[in-house]
Amino acid sequence: MKFSYKILLSTVLIMALALGVSGYLFVNYVFDASMTREVGQALDESSILQFAFETAALNIPSKYAMLQNSTIEEIGIKLEASGQGGRLLRISDEEGRFLYASEGFAQEIDFLMQIDKETRIYQVVRDGDSYYIQTGTMLDALDRVLYLETLHDVTGIYEERRQGFHIYRQVTVFMLLTSIAVMWIISGWITKPIRLLTRATKKMAAGDYAYRAKRVSSDELGQLTIDFNRMAGALEKNVEQLENEVRAREDFIGAFSHELKTPLTSIIGYADLLRSRKLDDEKQFLSANYIYTEGKRLETMAFRLLDLVVMKRGALERQEVDVSELFDYLRRMYGTIEGVTLDISYDAGQVCVEGNLLKSVLLNLIDNAHKASKENGTIEVRGERQEDGYVFSVRDYGVGIPAEECSRITEAFYMVDKSRSRSRNGAGLGLSLCTQVLLLHDSELMIESTLGEGSCFWFLIRDTNGEQVE
Repeated sequence: MKFSYKILLSTVLIMALALGVSGYLFVNYVFDASMTREVGQALDESSILQFAFETAALNIPSKYAMLQNSTIEEIGIKLEASGQGGRLLRISDEEGRFLYASEGFAQEIDFLMQIDKETRIYQVVRDGDSYYIQTGTMLDALDRVLYLETLHDVTGIYEERRQGFHIYRQVTVFMLLTSIAVMWIISGWITKPIRLLTRATKKMAAGDYAYRAKRVSSDELGQLTIDFNRMAGALEKNVEQLENEVRAREDFIGAFSHELKTPLTSIIGYADLLRSRKLDDEKQFLSANYIYTEGKRLETMAFRLLDLVVMKRGALERQEVDVSELFDYLRRMYGTIEGVTLDISYDAGQVCVEGNLLKSVLLNLIDNAHKASKENGTIEVRGERQEDGYVFSVRDYGVGIPAEECSRITEAFYMVDKSRSRSRNGAGLGLSLCTQVLLLHDSELMIESTLGEGSCFWFLIRDTNGEQVE
């Protein structure tokens, strides 16, 4: 059952119960009040008749020592005639014999047995479709004990109650039908955010992760919509990240296969040439040299892949290293690079790093700058002390990197110019290795590049405990 139907059904049931109970209590309250009033009138009338009977009995001539039955009947006729229409009365002796009874008075004596001298009693009796209040009182007239009973017609009150219930049932039905129509609209309005969320979940289940639920209220359901959309955004981001990782893994496998296939094909070809033919010394040297060069490139690729695996295992030991040691090492390694000039300058200081790994980062950055530089170009290596740490940067004035490629150049095996990189023994793993090392140092490789003008790679090694190390 839909939630809106549950709201509608529960509301209608509660309203029906409330209307039914309240109507029953109200109609019965009015009925009880009317009956209380009629009972009071019936008892008052009984008192008046008792007084009138006793007065009439005292006015009888004293020639009779005892009140005669005929006299009692005459008094009864006069009392019945003196009242309003519809008055019924009955007079009985102490033996229960009826001395006078109005026409239509029920012929039963059980009620007489309950009458005593001290009390006046009453009961409600039914005769067919009519209802009466029957009162009873004891009379003491001329040494005779008599019982006076009256019937007071209250059929109209019972009819009013029946009409009241009938009208209230009609009102209840009308109110319920009206409330069903109103609650149908209200329940639809209340559950609209739920329907929109349901539609959004179906859209997302179908693969449309960019779909967002529309917020139509400011209550808890509106907040739920906001939270759902926030969750959908995070899910979309995670799915996109997973898709990028899958694509990167596929590119990695494809590139790795290609990088293995190209040198292996050449190695196998030249090895077969050396094995199957007798070559002169020059061709033999060139073939052997090509096999050696491609073998070294495969070795470099294998070591860098191993470094990447090691980097992803996490923990490393960091210690204070003087930056002069790092830059002196770079001078020794790349002091005389063929075709380019290495310009190194730095501020004095110390950094908390794993020295060998940081050297590997700087060497890779210089190696990439060398590959991107033009003939007789310059590579600038800088070290700058800042308030929150030490900045290392490597700048070249070479071919530059297209803007759309900057976000991917740190992926393993990704190369902007594959033919240029392979011609210089590039494996496409250097920047990926740098990124992993810097992550272990809580740093990030930043890239600034303009196509045709050059690139600058820099990163910040933060001071330990937020203090500069001099």
